[in-house]
Amino acid sequence: MANSPANPRHVFDIKTLEMLVCPLTKTRLTLSPDRTELISVAARLAFPITRGVPLLSLDESRSVDPEALRRLPDLGGDGNER
Repeated sequence: MANSPANPRHVFDIKTLEMLVCPLTKTRLTLSPDRTELISVAARLAFPITRGVPLLSLDESRSVDPEALRRLPDLGGDGNER
């Protein structure tokens, strides 16, 4: 099992991302570049992914710096927030 770096049961399924929304704003979430967090651009919060399970609790979230949000590759032209 040296070729398998992570247990497949603990890997976040990208297809699941289409079904999840931010618990605060009900807007879409973006997967972080390192695939360890789901980010809500609207709420400026990041939710951790632990053992393949996103923890969508406000108690588990962390604030994200607006400058860090602008650097996210998935934003494209969606960063028109006030």
